[in-house]
Amino acid sequence: MLPKDPIMLLSVVNMKLRDQYPSLDALCDDLDVSKAEIQETLGHAGYTYSAERNMFV
Repeated sequence: MLPKDPIMLLSVVNMKLRDQYPSLDALCDDLDVSKAEIQETLGHAGYTYSAERNMFV
């Protein structure tokens, strides 16, 4: 389960992308979570996913 708080979500997602997953799609597929929800939540906090860096910036 991923946290609802945007800053905690950012930390957890970026850590998982760095340590476990080659892409946001792979993370979402494996954890069975909505890519759109993650992007929306983090987008409201000012972050976007960078595929080149495989992290939210």
